Amino acid sequence: MKGELILLIAEAITVYFLVLWAHSLRSRYGLAHFYALLGGLTAVMSWVTDAGVKVNLPHMSLMVGSTVFYTALLLGIFVVYVFDGPQATRVAISTVAGVSAMVPVIALLLHLEVAFSGSAPLVSVPMPSFRINSASVLTTVADLLFLAIAWEFLGKPRIHLPLWLRSFLTLLGVMWLDVILFSTGAFLGTHDYLEIMTGTFLSRLVLSVFAFPFLYLYLAKQNKKFGQVIEHRPVLAILKEMTEARQELSLAQKEIERRIHVEREKEGLIVELQRALNEVKTLRGILPTCAYCKNIRDETGDWHQLEEYIQTHSEAKFSHGICPECREEHFFHLRGGRA
Repeated sequence: MKGELILLIAEAITVYFLVLWAHSLRSRYGLAHFYALLGGLTAVMSWVTDAGVKVNLPHMSLMVGSTVFYTALLLGIFVVYVFDGPQATRVAISTVAGVSAMVPVIALLLHLEVAFSGSAPLVSVPMPSFRINSASVLTTVADLLFLAIAWEFLGKPRIHLPLWLRSFLTLLGVMWLDVILFSTGAFLGTHDYLEIMTGTFLSRLVLSVFAFPFLYLYLAKQNKKFGQVIEHRPVLAILKEMTEARQELSLAQKEIERRIHVEREKEGLIVELQRALNEVKTLRGILPTCAYCKNIRDETGDWHQLEEYIQTHSEAKFSHGICPECREEHFFHLRGGRA
Protein backbone atom coordinates (compact mmCIF):
# COMPACT_ATOMS: atom_id res chain seq x y z
CA MET A 1 0.00 0.00 0.00
CA LYS A 2 2.89 2.35 0.74
CA GLY A 3 4.27 1.86 -2.77
CA GLU A 4 0.83 2.50 -4.31
CA LEU A 5 0.47 5.72 -2.33
CA ILE A 6 3.91 6.98 -3.37
CA LEU A 7 3.12 6.18 -7.00
CA LEU A 8 -0.22 8.01 -6.71
CA ILE A 9 1.49 11.10 -5.24
CA ALA A 10 4.13 11.05 -7.98
CA GLU A 11 1.43 10.79 -10.65
CA ALA A 12 -0.54 13.67 -9.15
CA ILE A 13 2.50 15.96 -8.89
CA THR A 14 3.51 15.18 -12.49
CA VAL A 15 0.05 15.86 -13.92
CA TYR A 16 -0.42 19.03 -11.83
CA PHE A 17 2.89 20.42 -13.06
CA LEU A 18 2.04 19.43 -16.63
CA VAL A 19 -1.24 21.36 -16.58
CA LEU A 20 0.23 24.49 -14.99
CA TRP A 21 3.27 24.40 -17.29
CA ALA A 22 1.04 24.09 -20.36
CA HIS A 23 -0.95 27.12 -19.22
CA SER A 24 2.23 29.13 -18.63
CA LEU A 25 3.12 28.72 -22.33
CA ARG A 26 -0.01 30.51 -23.53
CA SER A 27 1.86 33.76 -24.17
CA ARG A 28 3.95 31.95 -26.80
CA TYR A 29 1.55 29.43 -28.30
CA GLY A 30 -1.93 30.54 -27.24
CA LEU A 31 -4.37 28.26 -25.43
CA ALA A 32 -5.02 25.61 -28.11
CA HIS A 33 -2.51 23.14 -26.68
CA PHE A 34 -3.88 23.78 -23.19
CA TYR A 35 -7.43 22.94 -24.30
CA ALA A 36 -6.12 19.79 -25.99
CA LEU A 37 -4.39 18.73 -22.78
CA LEU A 38 -7.58 19.27 -20.77
CA GLY A 39 -9.51 17.15 -23.24
CA GLY A 40 -6.95 14.36 -23.05
CA LEU A 41 -6.92 14.40 -19.24
CA THR A 42 -10.72 14.32 -19.22
CA ALA A 43 -10.73 11.20 -21.40
CA VAL A 44 -8.15 9.47 -19.18
CA MET A 45 -10.11 10.48 -16.08
CA SER A 46 -13.27 8.90 -17.49
CA TRP A 47 -11.54 5.62 -18.35
CA VAL A 48 -9.77 5.37 -14.99
CA THR A 49 -12.89 6.29 -13.02
CA ASP A 50 -15.05 3.75 -14.85
CA ALA A 51 -12.39 1.13 -14.20
CA GLY A 52 -12.61 1.89 -10.46
CA VAL A 53 -8.84 2.27 -9.94
CA LYS A 54 -8.18 3.42 -6.36
CA VAL A 55 -5.73 3.32 -3.47
CA ASN A 56 -7.11 2.19 -0.13
CA LEU A 57 -5.92 3.94 3.02
CA PRO A 58 -7.07 3.58 6.62
CA HIS A 59 -10.60 5.05 6.85
CA MET A 60 -10.34 6.46 3.32
CA SER A 61 -10.02 5.49 -0.33
CA LEU A 62 -8.38 7.72 -2.93
CA MET A 63 -9.77 7.30 -6.44
CA VAL A 64 -7.04 7.76 -9.04
CA GLY A 65 -9.47 9.49 -11.40
CA SER A 66 -10.39 12.23 -8.96
CA THR A 67 -7.07 12.43 -7.10
CA VAL A 68 -4.90 12.86 -10.17
CA PHE A 69 -6.93 13.86 -13.20
CA TYR A 70 -10.04 15.58 -11.87
CA THR A 71 -7.97 17.72 -9.50
CA ALA A 72 -5.63 18.60 -12.37
CA LEU A 73 -8.64 19.69 -14.42
CA LEU A 74 -9.79 21.88 -11.54
CA LEU A 75 -6.37 23.52 -11.36
CA GLY A 76 -6.41 24.09 -15.11
CA ILE A 77 -9.86 25.69 -15.14
CA PHE A 78 -8.91 27.70 -12.06
CA VAL A 79 -5.85 29.35 -13.59
CA VAL A 80 -7.41 29.89 -17.03
CA TYR A 81 -10.32 31.71 -15.41
CA VAL A 82 -8.14 33.85 -13.17
CA PHE A 83 -5.72 34.95 -15.90
CA ASP A 84 -7.60 34.54 -19.21
CA GLY A 85 -11.17 35.47 -18.33
CA PRO A 86 -14.67 34.02 -18.69
CA GLN A 87 -14.58 33.52 -22.45
CA ALA A 88 -11.50 31.29 -22.39
CA THR A 89 -12.93 29.49 -19.36
CA ARG A 90 -16.17 28.72 -21.20
CA VAL A 91 -14.12 27.14 -24.00
CA ALA A 92 -12.22 25.05 -21.45
CA ILE A 93 -15.43 23.97 -19.68
CA SER A 94 -17.02 23.05 -23.01
CA THR A 95 -13.95 20.96 -23.85
CA VAL A 96 -14.08 19.08 -20.57
CA ALA A 97 -17.87 18.57 -20.71
CA GLY A 98 -17.79 17.49 -24.36
CA VAL A 99 -15.07 14.91 -23.84
CA SER A 100 -16.74 13.68 -20.62
CA ALA A 101 -19.95 13.06 -22.55
CA MET A 102 -18.18 11.53 -25.56
CA VAL A 103 -15.99 8.96 -23.77
CA PRO A 104 -18.79 6.75 -22.37
CA VAL A 105 -20.57 6.88 -25.73
CA ILE A 106 -17.42 5.63 -27.46
CA ALA A 107 -17.02 2.89 -24.83
CA LEU A 108 -20.62 1.80 -25.35
CA LEU A 109 -20.19 1.72 -29.13
CA LEU A 110 -17.05 -0.40 -28.74
CA HIS A 111 -18.90 -2.92 -26.59
CA LEU A 112 -21.78 -3.05 -29.08
CA GLU A 113 -19.38 -3.58 -31.98
CA VAL A 114 -17.66 -6.42 -30.13
CA ALA A 115 -21.00 -7.97 -29.27
CA PHE A 116 -22.21 -7.85 -32.88
CA SER A 117 -18.95 -9.30 -34.17
CA GLY A 118 -19.07 -12.22 -31.74
CA SER A 119 -15.63 -11.46 -30.32
CA ALA A 120 -14.62 -11.83 -26.69
CA PRO A 121 -15.88 -9.03 -24.39
CA LEU A 122 -13.66 -6.01 -23.95
CA VAL A 123 -12.36 -6.46 -20.44
CA SER A 124 -9.94 -3.53 -20.77
CA VAL A 125 -12.75 -1.11 -21.66
CA PRO A 126 -15.16 -0.71 -18.72
CA MET A 127 -18.85 -0.72 -19.55
CA PRO A 128 -20.16 2.77 -18.78
CA SER A 129 -23.02 3.40 -16.38
CA PHE A 130 -25.54 5.88 -17.76
CA ARG A 131 -26.44 7.20 -14.31
CA ILE A 132 -22.87 7.56 -13.08
CA ASN A 133 -21.62 9.14 -16.30
CA SER A 134 -24.55 11.53 -16.54
CA ALA A 135 -23.99 12.57 -12.93
CA SER A 136 -20.27 12.99 -13.67
CA VAL A 137 -20.81 15.24 -16.69
CA LEU A 138 -23.44 17.44 -15.03
CA THR A 139 -21.45 17.65 -11.81
CA THR A 140 -18.27 18.60 -13.66
CA VAL A 141 -20.00 21.48 -15.44
CA ALA A 142 -21.59 22.66 -12.18
CA ASP A 143 -18.27 22.40 -10.34
CA LEU A 144 -16.39 24.46 -12.89
CA LEU A 145 -19.09 27.14 -13.00
CA PHE A 146 -19.17 27.24 -9.21
CA LEU A 147 -15.38 27.63 -9.16
CA ALA A 148 -15.59 30.92 -11.06
CA ILE A 149 -18.54 32.17 -8.99
CA ALA A 150 -16.90 31.28 -5.66
CA TRP A 151 -13.59 32.88 -6.72
CA GLU A 152 -15.30 36.18 -7.54
CA PHE A 153 -17.48 36.11 -4.44
CA LEU A 154 -14.53 35.53 -2.12
CA GLY A 155 -12.62 38.26 -3.95
CA LYS A 156 -15.06 41.03 -3.09
CA PRO A 157 -13.33 44.02 -1.46
CA ARG A 158 -15.59 43.92 1.60
CA ILE A 159 -14.53 40.32 2.32
CA HIS A 160 -10.85 41.17 1.81
CA LEU A 161 -9.30 37.70 1.91
CA PRO A 162 -5.60 37.17 1.21
CA LEU A 163 -4.78 35.35 -2.01
CA TRP A 164 -3.76 32.09 -0.32
CA LEU A 165 -6.97 31.82 1.71
CA ARG A 166 -9.16 32.84 -1.20
CA SER A 167 -7.52 30.17 -3.37
CA PHE A 168 -7.81 27.42 -0.75
CA LEU A 169 -11.45 28.13 0.13
CA THR A 170 -12.43 28.22 -3.53
CA LEU A 171 -10.67 24.93 -4.24
CA LEU A 172 -12.11 23.24 -1.14
CA GLY A 173 -15.60 24.56 -1.90
CA VAL A 174 -15.48 23.10 -5.41
CA MET A 175 -14.20 19.79 -4.07
CA TRP A 176 -16.97 19.48 -1.51
CA LEU A 177 -19.65 20.62 -3.94
CA ASP A 178 -18.47 17.87 -6.27
CA VAL A 179 -18.92 15.33 -3.47
CA ILE A 180 -22.49 16.44 -2.80
CA LEU A 181 -23.59 16.64 -6.43
CA PHE A 182 -21.85 13.54 -7.75
CA SER A 183 -22.65 11.29 -4.80
CA THR A 184 -26.27 12.38 -4.85
CA GLY A 185 -26.64 11.98 -8.60
CA ALA A 186 -24.81 8.67 -8.84
CA PHE A 187 -25.59 6.87 -5.56
CA LEU A 188 -28.68 8.42 -3.97
CA GLY A 189 -31.03 5.61 -2.97
CA THR A 190 -28.31 2.99 -2.54
CA HIS A 191 -27.46 1.50 0.86
CA ASP A 192 -23.89 2.91 0.87
CA TYR A 193 -24.80 6.46 -0.21
CA LEU A 194 -23.98 8.13 3.14
CA GLU A 195 -20.82 6.09 3.59
CA ILE A 196 -19.56 7.09 0.14
CA MET A 197 -20.32 10.76 0.78
CA THR A 198 -18.67 10.80 4.19
CA GLY A 199 -15.50 9.10 3.00
CA THR A 200 -15.32 11.28 -0.08
CA PHE A 201 -15.62 14.46 1.99
CA LEU A 202 -12.52 13.47 3.92
CA SER A 203 -10.57 12.48 0.82
CA ARG A 204 -11.41 15.76 -0.92
CA LEU A 205 -10.19 17.71 2.11
CA VAL A 206 -6.89 15.88 1.87
CA LEU A 207 -6.76 16.53 -1.88
CA SER A 208 -7.41 20.25 -1.36
CA VAL A 209 -4.59 20.52 1.16
CA PHE A 210 -2.27 18.59 -1.18
CA ALA A 211 -3.13 20.49 -4.40
CA PHE A 212 -3.40 23.96 -2.87
CA PRO A 213 0.36 24.73 -2.77
CA PHE A 214 0.65 24.07 -6.52
CA LEU A 215 -2.22 26.43 -7.23
CA TYR A 216 -1.14 29.21 -4.89
CA LEU A 217 2.51 29.21 -5.97
CA TYR A 218 1.48 29.38 -9.62
CA LEU A 219 -0.99 32.23 -9.02
CA ALA A 220 1.57 34.19 -7.03
CA LYS A 221 4.31 33.62 -9.61
CA GLN A 222 2.18 34.67 -12.56
CA ASN A 223 0.83 37.65 -10.63
CA LYS A 224 4.22 39.01 -9.55
CA LYS A 225 6.97 37.79 -11.83
CA PHE A 226 5.14 38.12 -15.15
CA GLY A 227 2.87 41.02 -14.27
CA GLN A 228 -0.34 39.02 -14.60
CA VAL A 229 -2.95 41.07 -12.77
CA ILE A 230 -5.74 39.17 -10.99
CA GLU A 231 -8.90 41.00 -12.00
CA HIS A 232 -12.06 41.45 -9.97
CA ARG A 233 -15.04 40.52 -12.10
CA PRO A 234 -18.79 40.34 -11.46
CA VAL A 235 -19.78 37.23 -9.50
CA LEU A 236 -21.76 35.81 -12.43
CA ALA A 237 -19.26 36.85 -15.10
CA ILE A 238 -18.75 33.19 -16.06
CA LEU A 239 -22.44 32.88 -16.96
CA LYS A 240 -22.90 36.22 -18.69
CA GLU A 241 -21.22 38.16 -21.43
CA MET A 242 -20.99 41.30 -19.31
CA THR A 243 -17.23 41.35 -18.96
CA GLU A 244 -16.48 40.62 -22.60
CA ALA A 245 -19.18 42.99 -23.82
CA ARG A 246 -17.83 45.79 -21.65
CA GLN A 247 -14.29 45.19 -22.83
CA GLU A 248 -15.31 44.92 -26.47
CA LEU A 249 -17.43 48.07 -26.18
CA SER A 250 -14.52 49.94 -24.64
CA LEU A 251 -12.16 48.76 -27.36
CA ALA A 252 -14.68 49.64 -30.06
CA GLN A 253 -15.18 53.10 -28.59
CA LYS A 254 -11.44 53.69 -28.46
CA GLU A 255 -11.10 52.53 -32.06
CA ILE A 256 -13.90 54.87 -33.18
CA GLU A 257 -12.29 57.79 -31.39
CA ARG A 258 -8.94 56.95 -32.95
CA ARG A 259 -10.43 56.82 -36.43
CA ILE A 260 -12.28 60.12 -35.92
CA HIS A 261 -9.01 61.71 -34.81
CA VAL A 262 -7.22 60.32 -37.86
CA GLU A 263 -9.97 61.60 -40.18
CA ARG A 264 -9.75 65.05 -38.63
CA GLU A 265 -6.02 65.05 -39.10
CA LYS A 266 -6.50 64.06 -42.73
CA GLU A 267 -9.04 66.83 -43.29
CA GLY A 268 -6.70 69.37 -41.72
CA LEU A 269 -3.85 68.11 -43.87
CA ILE A 270 -5.96 68.43 -47.01
CA VAL A 271 -6.86 72.01 -46.10
CA GLU A 272 -3.20 72.84 -45.47
CA LEU A 273 -2.16 71.27 -48.77
CA GLN A 274 -4.86 73.17 -50.65
CA ARG A 275 -3.78 76.42 -49.04
CA ALA A 276 -0.17 75.72 -49.92
CA LEU A 277 -1.16 74.86 -53.48
CA ASN A 278 -3.01 78.14 -53.80
CA GLU A 279 -0.05 80.06 -52.46
CA VAL A 280 2.39 78.54 -54.92
CA LYS A 281 0.20 79.23 -57.96
CA THR A 282 2.57 80.65 -60.66
CA LEU A 283 2.64 81.81 -64.27
CA ARG A 284 4.27 79.41 -66.71
CA GLY A 285 5.00 79.38 -70.41
CA ILE A 286 5.61 82.19 -72.98
CA LEU A 287 3.52 85.34 -72.53
CA PRO A 288 2.77 87.26 -75.78
CA THR A 289 3.51 90.89 -74.83
CA CYS A 290 3.05 94.09 -76.86
CA ALA A 291 6.46 95.66 -77.58
CA TYR A 292 5.10 99.16 -77.04
CA CYS A 293 2.34 99.18 -74.37
CA LYS A 294 3.37 95.90 -72.64
CA ASN A 295 -0.21 94.50 -72.71
CA ILE A 296 -0.44 90.69 -72.68
CA ARG A 297 -2.49 88.51 -75.01
CA ASP A 298 -4.37 85.59 -73.38
CA GLU A 299 -5.21 82.18 -74.87
CA THR A 300 -8.41 83.54 -76.44
CA GLY A 301 -6.58 86.36 -78.27
CA ASP A 302 -7.76 89.20 -76.02
CA TRP A 303 -5.28 91.78 -74.78
CA HIS A 304 -5.03 92.77 -71.12
CA GLN A 305 -3.03 95.19 -69.10
CA LEU A 306 0.00 93.68 -67.43
CA GLU A 307 -1.36 94.22 -63.91
CA GLU A 308 -4.76 92.80 -64.77
CA TYR A 309 -3.35 89.67 -66.37
CA ILE A 310 -0.95 88.87 -63.57
CA GLN A 311 -3.61 89.40 -60.89
CA THR A 312 -6.00 87.09 -62.77
CA HIS A 313 -3.48 84.26 -63.27
CA SER A 314 -1.68 84.37 -59.92
CA GLU A 315 -2.13 85.29 -56.28
CA ALA A 316 -0.07 88.45 -56.71
CA LYS A 317 -1.60 91.89 -56.00
CA PHE A 318 -0.34 95.22 -57.30
CA SER A 319 0.41 98.31 -55.26
CA HIS A 320 1.50 101.46 -57.16
CA GLY A 321 4.33 103.84 -56.36
CA ILE A 322 6.92 106.01 -58.22
CA CYS A 323 10.49 104.95 -58.74
CA PRO A 324 13.30 107.56 -58.36
CA GLU A 325 13.96 107.78 -62.10
CA CYS A 326 10.32 108.52 -62.92
CA ARG A 327 10.11 110.99 -60.10
CA GLU A 328 13.05 112.89 -61.57
CA GLU A 329 11.59 112.75 -65.07
CA HIS A 330 7.96 113.62 -64.36
CA PHE A 331 8.03 115.72 -61.20
CA PHE A 332 11.25 117.68 -61.63
CA HIS A 333 9.42 120.99 -62.30
CA LEU A 334 7.60 120.79 -58.97
CA ARG A 335 10.90 121.38 -57.22
CA GLY A 336 11.57 124.56 -59.28
CA GLY A 337 14.12 122.92 -61.46
CA ARG A 338 15.05 124.04 -65.01
CA ALA A 339 15.67 121.85 -68.00
